[in-house]
Amino acid sequence: MDKLLAHWSASWLVAVIYLAVVVIHLTGLRYLLAAAGRGRTGASRRELRREAAVFQAGLLCALAALVSPIAYWSGTYIWVRGLQDLILAFVAPPLIVLGAPWLALRAGWPWPHPGGTGWPADGHAVASPSKTGHNGASAATVPPAWRLAWPVIVVIAFNLTWLGWHLPVLFDLALRNGGVRAAEYVCYLGIGILFWLQLIGSRPLRPICGPLRRVAFLFATTGVGTVLGMILVFGSGVLYPAYGGAAHHVLTVLDDQQLSGAVIWMGMLPPMIIAAVAVLMRWLDDEESEALTAGLDRLLVKRQSAWPARPGAR
Repeated sequence: MDKLLAHWSASWLVAVIYLAVVVIHLTGLRYLLAAAGRGRTGASRRELRREAAVFQAGLLCALAALVSPIAYWSGTYIWVRGLQDLILAFVAPPLIVLGAPWLALRAGWPWPHPGGTGWPADGHAVASPSKTGHNGASAATVPPAWRLAWPVIVVIAFNLTWLGWHLPVLFDLALRNGGVRAAEYVCYLGIGILFWLQLIGSRPLRPICGPLRRVAFLFATTGVGTVLGMILVFGSGVLYPAYGGAAHHVLTVLDDQQLSGAVIWMGMLPPMIIAAVAVLMRWLDDEESEALTAGLDRLLVKRQSAWPARPGAR
């Protein structure tokens, strides 16, 4: 048993935070399921359970990156560190966002909500269609000046965070300093969740930007990650000398660094491609629905003749 746990990195703070979030979420989910049974929510029980499963999967991915052998070996091998960063930025956050835990966390929060959140308690959309813009965003809750600036700022911040923590100075500093390493984890998860909220729906929140702009964000972020991966894969110099040690007697630090670049480069492509395809498919479905609705309206509404009526005709 001791040998089995020898390569696990234990963190009581991470475990306590994880358990607290799970308890709050499941408590709020129970309230939402009861409300769904009475027909008071905008989602069925099946949808709520599916979202809860996805959210819990995202939490487990984050937990695995922080307390499993991945966390232990990330202090020894650069490629494992790259895998850990990939999970915390490109795997766990989109699953958390897809899980739409916001209403459940709000309902399960044990303390009062001062001033409220502005979100509906029944799980319906943010605002009714008559009070939303063309993209479904609430005009009452989103300042007009932020409708384009806010998503752009979040995407830029995410990419700067992703590149910044891979700079040699910060990368090596996080290896030696536990506080800096914790700040890196918080940045990946926090800004990662904000980033994915701009790209995919998370009931009752909706992306502000249209589908094509969101796909452009995905391609731009993929390009940034590709550049980072190419620098690590094809670089001929050691960027992270702090990882040099006895563990690299077979796999050199340069080989480890190049393998890390491949892990980051190839590992980020599946979630980005899946997100882009999902956004485009949703956009095409909406376009087809609007075209079908417009066609039915033309068929059902009686068209007036372009020819003038005969004199005396009624």
